[in-house]
Amino acid sequence: MKEQIGTGRRKTAVASVRLRPGKGTVLVNGKKFEEYFTLALQRQAVLAPLNKVSSPERYDILIRVKGGGIQGQMIAARLGIARALVQEDPENRQDLKVVGFLTRDPRKRERKKYGLAGARKRFQFSKR
Repeated sequence: MKEQIGTGRRKTAVASVRLRPGKGTVLVNGKKFEEYFTLALQRQAVLAPLNKVSSPERYDILIRVKGGGIQGQMIAARLGIARALVQEDPENRQDLKVVGFLTRDPRKRERKKYGLAGARKRFQFSKR
């Protein structure tokens, strides 16, 4: 099996995931997995697609992520891993789709409009 590449997005976060056969090493932006995603819940959520279809020790994962916050990056990385797994074995698609790992969250930040303080917030109204 050669290297599989998956891209995941969430809000403004973009993650590029490379899935290689290996011993289970995970690197995020050149850092160890535990250093980048400090909470166990975050690490568990990122590796959830792997745990669903196979053992995480089968692959080395290289994640490049930028933009957004840590939560958006986490979900983008999860989507990237799921897409790479489907690319590797199309039979994984149904298992991952049922759980919702292949669904891209379409919500984005609403743009600021002219004449307003924010997207919907208005400037303070003064009667006099």
